[in-house]
Amino acid sequence: MRLEDQKRIVVKIGSATLVDEKTGRLRAAWLQTLIDDIAMLYEQGKEIIIVSSGAIALGRRKIALPKGKLRLHESQAAAAIGQIALGEAYADALHKVDLTTGQVLLTLSDTEERRRYLNARATLATMLKLGAVPIINENDTVATTEIKFGDNDRLAARVATMISADCLILLSDIDGLYTAPPAQDPDAQHIPVIEHITPEIEAMAGSAGSALAKGGMTTKIAAAKIAVNAGTAMIIANGSDYNPLRAIMNGAKHSWFEPKSNPITQRKRWINGNLEPHGTITLDEGAVHALMCGKSLLPAGVTHLEGDFAKGDALIILDSAGLEIARGLVAYDRSEADQIKGCKSSQIADILGYDGRAELIHRDDMVLSGADHADHIDHSDHADHS
Repeated sequence: MRLEDQKRIVVKIGSATLVDEKTGRLRAAWLQTLIDDIAMLYEQGKEIIIVSSGAIALGRRKIALPKGKLRLHESQAAAAIGQIALGEAYADALHKVDLTTGQVLLTLSDTEERRRYLNARATLATMLKLGAVPIINENDTVATTEIKFGDNDRLAARVATMISADCLILLSDIDGLYTAPPAQDPDAQHIPVIEHITPEIEAMAGSAGSALAKGGMTTKIAAAKIAVNAGTAMIIANGSDYNPLRAIMNGAKHSWFEPKSNPITQRKRWINGNLEPHGTITLDEGAVHALMCGKSLLPAGVTHLEGDFAKGDALIILDSAGLEIARGLVAYDRSEADQIKGCKSSQIADILGYDGRAELIHRDDMVLSGADHADHIDHSDHADHS
């Protein structure tokens, strides 16, 4: 559980850490200490990717936009202007330690569409091979509400899974996960290690702590679920002070999220960490057992459906208690799935009028949520778990 042991590291920097909330100015001296830390890690043979917020915060100051919520076109204009300032700041700081950088702007569709996902992955891998430090941000200049990540915590987690990172570090204005929001509860206890993200852990998350921040602990826990399920460890640490990465290595307080140990193929890594779910499927106990044994999900074991999904969309698979057990790509539209749920696969042709797939979600299009599930998987043919 040491940062020193990690080879490929993604560092996410929040707006509240990078930009002074009162003045709207970049914290240039702090940024240089962060880059000094990155240079130190680079000299140790590590590969570093930066996911940085701050473009809109910097841009709105340059064009004197008022405080408060921005309209979409104002936000996009501020992002376009702020991206240049942000890129220049990183390039200048990295140049001082003899490192090269390049900017990569991503939208949600770049991780949702398989070809674009692979292209982005190849670009980042090549930059790392060439010794460059990628600076990544969401492409806010073109992204609208419907196609946005919405926060850079989850963007960073998706980048980490895309590039098969060993560790994701979220630098924020809080030094980890507490049993309750510490600003509201003086008795809140810091949690240094999280081995499993349980419903209790999720319930501990609070709301955003800064006017500049879009996320908060809720989005950080969502990011942790994406990362650890793909085998990437995650750290939440306070990045406000100088040399924040060196501080972590020297024992500064932080929360460490243990990664799952089971290997995941790149396709399943993509399904698990890089697709926005469009609904849920609830299963009976027999279907849950079948999935744990490596079977495909057949219509017979489905008890309930939620969401407006289409064929090929990602869905969350729940047990009867409402706990997530897997994610997968559905083979039918919602209207068709409603018609065949609870039915045997042999009845599909009669119900729908054509001979569709026997599986609602095939095991090759599914990834189980728990590491221990891998121990139960076999590779026999699926059975109709009615």
